[in-house]
Amino acid sequence: MTRHTYIFMDFDGVTHPWGEVEDFRCLPLIETVVREFDEARIVISSDWRTLFSLQKLKSRFSEDIRPRIAGASPHMLPKNGAELHGLREREAMLWLTQHEPDIDATAWCAIDDAPGNWMSRSRLLLTDFKRGFTEEDAHALHRMLGGFREDDWELPVRRAPSLWA
Repeated sequence: MTRHTYIFMDFDGVTHPWGEVEDFRCLPLIETVVREFDEARIVISSDWRTLFSLQKLKSRFSEDIRPRIAGASPHMLPKNGAELHGLREREAMLWLTQHEPDIDATAWCAIDDAPGNWMSRSRLLLTDFKRGFTEEDAHALHRMLGGFREDDWELPVRRAPSLWA
């Protein structure tokens, strides 16, 4: 069975600088890295998922990458402002629970320009919203995906013992 590595991907501030023309000028660089990892699948976590159909979002990607778009994370509505912190990660974990039998044994990372969206900083590739995804980010993504490939993802992630157990 092939293990997938999931990349939860934002658009604004990643595929193009935030606040500039939404031309996806940085997307080809992301796709270049993804092509090197057959196991890599993209899950769209951008707010764009609430505005456009998955088919429309996939059309932004190169034809050979489109089949590797695994979907879009669900959109959760926070009850208050405090729930905004880490919201994209909670949405990503919900998506994983719906698509993977054991999320602790699933390799995943995120590409985003907003650190507050993700609690697991070790799995976040943080881009500069003024520049979008850069060559430096491409090297970091390559290292991260390579690290996932080398690890034995059959073993669950070790968690701290619960104080309530």
